[in-house]
Amino acid sequence: MPARAGFSAARLLVIVLALGLAACAPLRLREDDSTLGAQRARETAVLAQTRWQFSGRIAVSNGDDGGNADVEWRQDGGRYDLRLRAPVSGKNWRLHGDARSATLEGVRGQALTGSNAAELLAREANWQLPVAELEYWVRGLRAPGRAAELIFDEAQRPTKLLQSGWTIEYRDYFADLEPALPRKVFATKGKHRVRLFVEDWQVQ
Repeated sequence: MPARAGFSAARLLVIVLALGLAACAPLRLREDDSTLGAQRARETAVLAQTRWQFSGRIAVSNGDDGGNADVEWRQDGGRYDLRLRAPVSGKNWRLHGDARSATLEGVRGQALTGSNAAELLAREANWQLPVAELEYWVRGLRAPGRAAELIFDEAQRPTKLLQSGWTIEYRDYFADLEPALPRKVFATKGKHRVRLFVEDWQVQ
């Protein structure tokens, strides 16, 4: 009988701990009229900030090779200026342009140009970075013109975005900004991984 009582007490402890962990787990909200309405309002407010920039760190992997860099992204309307600096080698890359053209500097002796920034970066640097979508994803927005699925936290901010075959997770936000902007953005597509840690946002 004592052994049975001990077993019951152990099971009770496990149940209590499980319930406690469940109570601490963050609330996740699916798409509905309320959450989508909040997202549309948030997107309107964020898109009104046409000049913005962030700095931080980024890690990219294709399953076999990878790399990390200090990153700075400046956006002025439709034009972007993305700068990457590898902390070990000290190599500097600069990718800049708009929706119609892109220029990559620092990979070869001369600047390289192309019509698609993501394809240019993949071909020359072996980095899978969906530049056009990231302009929106880094701010917790859906990229326009593509179907998307969202999951939200209790504050009705995106915690997960599925779009263009990518799964984007928002692990943390700068809650003191209005609207709040992401601090940690993790994106995956098959074997490809992008990890972004934002240290500073500036918006206008």
